[in-house]
Amino acid sequence: MKNETALNPGIIKFIQQHHLLTLSTTENNISWCASCFYAFDAEKLQLIITSDLETRHAREASQQPLVSGTIALETAVIGKIRGIQFSGSIYQPDENELKLAKTTYLKKFPFAILMKTHIWIILPEMIKFTDNRLGFGKKIIWNKTT
Repeated sequence: MKNETALNPGIIKFIQQHHLLTLSTTENNISWCASCFYAFDAEKLQLIITSDLETRHAREASQQPLVSGTIALETAVIGKIRGIQFSGSIYQPDENELKLAKTTYLKKFPFAILMKTHIWIILPEMIKFTDNRLGFGKKIIWNKTT
């Protein structure tokens, strides 16, 4: 396992190549997972999702902002397995952040302009990137604080 201080370019590229993440939230020590389309702001290291406030994961995120999740490449070829596990926090952006986050999201998913959803920002604190192309079980760890 390699610990990185700057976000590894391979991690950035992997996140940019995909569009679906699994988000895990909790309420009363019971976890819940939801699949969410995302856009990535590489400059701010933010994952941007949309979700109606009535969904279980949005309700839980409003009450408990600590979340975790995954972004994975689906493949049956072991040597090509790549994926990210992350943990961090989620919040609804204020007016100042909302415009940029919404623009970033709509650039990737223009059809979303027709939907009534709320923008959420996920700030990863830790990312573990597994890339079997670099060797079986090869992992790169990034922590925001180190």
